[in-house]
Amino acid sequence: MVFVFGKRTTMPARDEALPGRDHRPFTVSPTHVVLGTPLEGPWPAGSEVLYVAMGCFWGVERIFWRQPGVINTSVGYMGGYTPNPTYEETCTGLTGHAETVRVVYDPEQTSPELLLKAFWENHDPTTANRQGNDIGTAYRSAIYWTTPGQRTAAETTRDAFQQVLHDNGYGEITTEIRSAEDAGPFYLAEDYHQGYLHKNPGGYCNHGPNGMTCPVGIVRQDQLPSQQEIAPPAQ
Repeated sequence: MVFVFGKRTTMPARDEALPGRDHRPFTVSPTHVVLGTPLEGPWPAGSEVLYVAMGCFWGVERIFWRQPGVINTSVGYMGGYTPNPTYEETCTGLTGHAETVRVVYDPEQTSPELLLKAFWENHDPTTANRQGNDIGTAYRSAIYWTTPGQRTAAETTRDAFQQVLHDNGYGEITTEIRSAEDAGPFYLAEDYHQGYLHKNPGGYCNHGPNGMTCPVGIVRQDQLPSQQEIAPPAQ
């Protein structure tokens, strides 16, 4: 087991994970504090869902609620083992979860490529299990896709941005890319985390432009497979 400043930097095995519980141990406001849309749906017909992790979810959520075409964002825990974890449990690294943002968007107004452009350009995807001073598996970089088009966009934009990173002297991307079905359920975080930087304008944020541009223009929408949505994992 490896720790840095008390933060676990290796994933636990399933049998090491905290046991969790069969229900959410707290209540969450049903409406997004900024967008005014329902946090857990229903959302308009045709909406698509993408899950992203790129460090502390406070700053990540604000990046995405500001993107054109986004209907709703929420923060939570995903990609691990412990059912219905708390923030304190997730921070131990013993749930296996990443701090994750669920992004619900209108594919008629935006695209996975444009959303992933914001993803790549606003964190360092080369630092495994770390963003700046935030260290641990909960802060890993990840994309959990729910449509074939999202998967293609994730892999293609990753490859394009990897070249940009190489050209600027950076190393290899460590971002985890897998289906949301494989990653497992998304568990909403506590209410005070939802829309945190709107509620606390001076709050901690470890995200912003990394100075490099993801060339999404090389990916054309008409070259992608059908955007037929795969059902998101059960909540």
